[in-house]
Amino acid sequence: MTVIIFTVSVLCLLPQEVLARWACVRACPPSCTCTQEKSCSVLCDRSGLAELPKEFPCEASAINLDKNRLKFLSERAFGTLPSLKSLSLDHNNISFITPGAFKGLSNLVELKMAHNEYISYLHTRTFTGVKKLVHLDLSDCNLFSIPDRIFIEQTALKELLCFQNNFRRIPGAIRGMENLTHIYLERNKIEAVAYNSLLGLGSLKYLNLQENRINVIHEQAFQDLTRLENLYLNDNLLSDLPKLAFKGLSRLKMLNLGGNQLTNLSKTWFSDQVELEVLYLDRNQLLYIEEGTFENLTSLITLHLNSNNLTTLPFPVFQPIYFLGRLYLFRNPWECDCSLEWLKEWMENYKLVRDIPCASPSSVAGLDLGEVVFAKVNGTCVDPADLNLTTASSEITSTTENRFKSLIFTLIHPEFGDQMGNGTESLRNGTLIESEDGQLSAGVTGQRAWPSESLFCFIVMWLSLGLIGQSDLFFSLYCT
Repeated sequence: MTVIIFTVSVLCLLPQEVLARWACVRACPPSCTCTQEKSCSVLCDRSGLAELPKEFPCEASAINLDKNRLKFLSERAFGTLPSLKSLSLDHNNISFITPGAFKGLSNLVELKMAHNEYISYLHTRTFTGVKKLVHLDLSDCNLFSIPDRIFIEQTALKELLCFQNNFRRIPGAIRGMENLTHIYLERNKIEAVAYNSLLGLGSLKYLNLQENRINVIHEQAFQDLTRLENLYLNDNLLSDLPKLAFKGLSRLKMLNLGGNQLTNLSKTWFSDQVELEVLYLDRNQLLYIEEGTFENLTSLITLHLNSNNLTTLPFPVFQPIYFLGRLYLFRNPWECDCSLEWLKEWMENYKLVRDIPCASPSSVAGLDLGEVVFAKVNGTCVDPADLNLTTASSEITSTTENRFKSLIFTLIHPEFGDQMGNGTESLRNGTLIESEDGQLSAGVTGQRAWPSESLFCFIVMWLSLGLIGQSDLFFSLYCT
């Protein structure tokens, strides 16, 4: 054992021209495959390994140990591999990592340890000696926290993946890491974004906090993230936000607040987001949008307002973003009255939005807004509900007047009875009936009607002309 380790160490210290004589394949561990194209890669994935191989080619630049049965990493577990840039240990059974396990990997840039469900603890000196690390993946482990000073040597770290763990707070270890550009913390159990959680992250461009339990965001919690471009806060428990929640995020291009419990939108929230292009507000409980909420979003291209409780969208609220490219409004209980006439016109003119089903008024419920006809009276829009009432009243009045006029005409000009055929609509199938003395009188098919009765009908109609509903009633009782 000692002889082998010594031999490997000596080989790694030999000049490059001597190492060139040794092919990557010759030093390949059993159960692994080694290839040397541009560089030496050692492929030991899916090999059923319960322990690490005793040695690796010293010129190895990448080692893949995914999907094995590794449980333990001892100190200097990989020996000295000065050329190693990438090491992957995903999908193993690792439960303990000895401090200094990665010593000897001085040029390691990428380290993956995701999907090791038994890793619940990391020592402060776990990554000692790995000073050039840029990409670290600790996703889908069983971590409840990580020590605050664990990354003290990893000043070059840019991408940190810690999603699907058990963190209840944003790890304090990331504070002050000036080179971090991407942080993945989704699907944890984080409950708040404190005022100091994200301090000193001036290079951060991507922050994912979706699918946590966040119900509180402190005022100006994101103030140091001056270069942030993508922020995911969707599928949390937010019911409100502080006035200056997103203060300082002037370069933000995508903000996702979908799947929360927001009921209102404040005009102070998005005051700094002049470069915002995509905004998700879907799957909330929005009832009201304050005028001025979108006034600074001059770069907005896509807005998601679907799956809320919105009934109306006043034009002054929408006007600053009138020329955005995509607007999603479906699954809201829209009240399709005249306040949405502008939206229908916008739909028809720009063809950029569809599926706006009306929930009210009842006369248009179930229709899409694009199918609703807004009538004009003297140039003023009439709500569908009012339009129906007006139409109904007009029909009643018209019917009554027609009956009245027709009755008078028949009484005054009985000689035209034959020409009226079997009655008019106003007389309800009335005809002229010949009496025993040969006189003609107005009547109803199958009934006899006398002149006195017709005169009585005339008096009733005269007295109740202004009472539309009652005149119909009297007419029905006495004249049919």
